[in-house]
Amino acid sequence: MADNRRWWALVVIALAQLMVVLDMTIVNIALPSAQADLNMSDANRQWVITAYTLAFGGLLLLGGRISDLAGRKTTFMIGLLGFAAASALGGAATGQGMLFGARALQGVFAALLAPAALSLLATTFTEPKERAKAFGVFGAIVGAGAAIGLLAGGLLTEYLDWRWCLYVNVPIALVAFAGAWAILAPGGRHPDAHLDVPGALLGSGGMLALVYGFSEAASRSWDDGLVVTLLVAGVVLLVAFAVWQTRARVPLLPMSVVKDRQRVGAFLTVLFVTVGMFGVFLFLTYYLQGVLGWSPLKTGLAYLPMTAAMIVGSTQIAARLLSRVQPRTLIVPGLLVAAGGLAIIAQVGVEPAYVSHVLPGMLMLGLGMSTAMMTSISLATGSVAPRDSGAASATFNTAQQVGGSIGTALLNTIAASATATYLTAHAGPGVDKRLLRAEATVHGFNVATWWAFGALLLAALIAGVVVNAERAPTPQGAGERTPEPVDTLG
Repeated sequence: MADNRRWWALVVIALAQLMVVLDMTIVNIALPSAQADLNMSDANRQWVITAYTLAFGGLLLLGGRISDLAGRKTTFMIGLLGFAAASALGGAATGQGMLFGARALQGVFAALLAPAALSLLATTFTEPKERAKAFGVFGAIVGAGAAIGLLAGGLLTEYLDWRWCLYVNVPIALVAFAGAWAILAPGGRHPDAHLDVPGALLGSGGMLALVYGFSEAASRSWDDGLVVTLLVAGVVLLVAFAVWQTRARVPLLPMSVVKDRQRVGAFLTVLFVTVGMFGVFLFLTYYLQGVLGWSPLKTGLAYLPMTAAMIVGSTQIAARLLSRVQPRTLIVPGLLVAAGGLAIIAQVGVEPAYVSHVLPGMLMLGLGMSTAMMTSISLATGSVAPRDSGAASATFNTAQQVGGSIGTALLNTIAASATATYLTAHAGPGVDKRLLRAEATVHGFNVATWWAFGALLLAALIAGVVVNAERAPTPQGAGERTPEPVDTLG
């Protein structure tokens, strides 16, 4: 592919990935308005979020293998059209059931789109310096997408309507589809890539059970019968999946993908980073809106400095150094800086502390996390056989989704428990109940943020011990002539 076409291809891929990533947070700020409009109960409103993450996280491995089977470009374009249609359906929802179903459909097509996008990126940019730049941009989008979603959600909800948080995906997806049709190289279908049906059922079933179990733990309790059953079933199914993958003729997740030390290090690092990060975004949003009383728009604007820091970390630090230094010399310091940011944020009180604590913490968080994430993406998708690039990309995305689901459920439970304990310990006659409630809520957030701090330190330790490559790997076949595709579209 000519140089200009490659960089235009990056724009198309990045646009699609941005849509998928920001959709995980853009609906959060719109949720109160949607709940009131559709008469959702407090118990049911979580399904607006859970329906998406369940389908997305549970079907990613299957989506990755479909990408290898049907061709990356074909899968990418189908994912875009399906995501647009599901978004339009959700925006037009006349009841909560219709909205929940549309969100689940979004997750299904995101599970096709995300691994295809990352796989296209990995196979389009194979020259080390260009690859570093491309992954810098992609890493910035992955890191900043959540914050951009919060800002966009605030703008759309405040000035238009909550439905536009879904409708906005339609023009984005159509523009990306047109760009993919015109610019992306035809994606070849690998003749030896077959759909492992038993593996798909076991892997997807295990992931669905785990994600569902962790999601329900946030609203129930960890010893709830349904939660325990789901988590145990998820572990059993995933163990069965792992055993089957060693015996399947063409496995859904080739063992070569998870036997590589660098990729395993990247997957585990991303898993624990997202365990810490997803919950913190939620706590910061509730702190700014619920405790400080900020509007959705002002809350979204508050995340802009972190977004800027993420862009700097990915494009100006990681991208420039990735081909020159050991990957762990970027990942470990990056995660330590991000953990330092969490340590500052974990000390906020009920008084306004944006300038003194939240802002410096966000800047450190954005800078460090984006540097580590961009490097991890390159490790996760480098030196993988082209026929397995979809599976490797899907595994990376799965680590993100599972980590985010575990983190949200775990940190929410920790925060709720700490808040309840604080209320019990400080309640008494003459106490200002409103102030006590605010203090207890912030205390819960702080305790959970310290746990997130620990998750980032664990991620740094794993990266420091497991990742030992001298340089970030490049895809197999870099610089070789690309074989003629078996099946093409466009």
